[in-house]
Amino acid sequence: MLFFPYTVNDAFWLAPLALALDLRFGDPPLPWPHPVVFLGRLLNRCELPCRKLLKSLPCPAVFGRLAGLAALILLCASSASVVFFLISIPFLGPLFAVYFAWAGLAMGSLLHTGAIVLERVEQAPLPKARRALAWLVSRETRRMDRPLLRKTLADTMSENFTDALTAPFFWLLVAGPVGLWIYKAVSTTDSMWGYQTPQWRYLGWAGARGDDLLAFLPARLSIAAIGCSDFCLRLFQPAKRRWNGRWPGFAQIHKEALGMPSPNSGCPMAALAWLCQARMAGPSVYFGTLVPKPWLGPPEDEARNWDQRRLSDLFACMRISAKLGMTMLWLLFVLADCLL
Repeated sequence: MLFFPYTVNDAFWLAPLALALDLRFGDPPLPWPHPVVFLGRLLNRCELPCRKLLKSLPCPAVFGRLAGLAALILLCASSASVVFFLISIPFLGPLFAVYFAWAGLAMGSLLHTGAIVLERVEQAPLPKARRALAWLVSRETRRMDRPLLRKTLADTMSENFTDALTAPFFWLLVAGPVGLWIYKAVSTTDSMWGYQTPQWRYLGWAGARGDDLLAFLPARLSIAAIGCSDFCLRLFQPAKRRWNGRWPGFAQIHKEALGMPSPNSGCPMAALAWLCQARMAGPSVYFGTLVPKPWLGPPEDEARNWDQRRLSDLFACMRISAKLGMTMLWLLFVLADCLL
């Protein structure tokens, strides 16, 4: 508790409250910017000194990685210090703990934005539909037709299941709001700098590797959360199971995910692809470059096309998996704390 206040062992109420607030309201509707905005601003301020340092030093592969690591450590330390200070204030600390726990989860906002994008993909003129999808993806959208827009929306929604929910929720349980926002600092660095392009190959290395490490276990827990939620629904409320795919087993899903450039994002993608009976991933264009990726989900002869109904089923599966899966994860942590 000294270093990570409001972990599950002394604040068992915090994680389920934050989850409920996130799924109901999305991001906290407050007049000041989201904490991730401040992380992004600090990281942007670090970029220029890092690049100036690189110009004056030999061996950019080594010193570029070291500069990126230094920026990452500064971001994590700053984030942890601010959160620790605010949640430690007498009387007001619990309110700040609720705020930072709620703001650290992003599934509610992801589902809300995804629903808006889906509506535009289905109803808006094609150029507007492409621009709407560009809110969520970094890949090229200007030449996409509607079937590819739908499939790409399914990809990006599914691959964010871990980053938006499972990983921050896991670190909230393990290390409280401080641990959650250390993870968010690493995740923000990865999302801003972690590209395999000449501009970011070295500076983004530390953020990308850090995110791979911190999201490794949560990504596998995402498979378990989705699979267990589907099983519970089959058993107790089959009428609410709108999707009609089959569950191939953890081993098959994990095997498919390992073939992805980012296995962590491939874990929920493969699980949701099988349940929705439609394929995800495959070759994709990023920054004008075709990136080879394996296909995830059922074989081609079993797969169905992504359409509005199937995407709505995907969103429903993600929401139910968030509710049931994260509740089961929380219960496991509470039970382990009681036993230990």
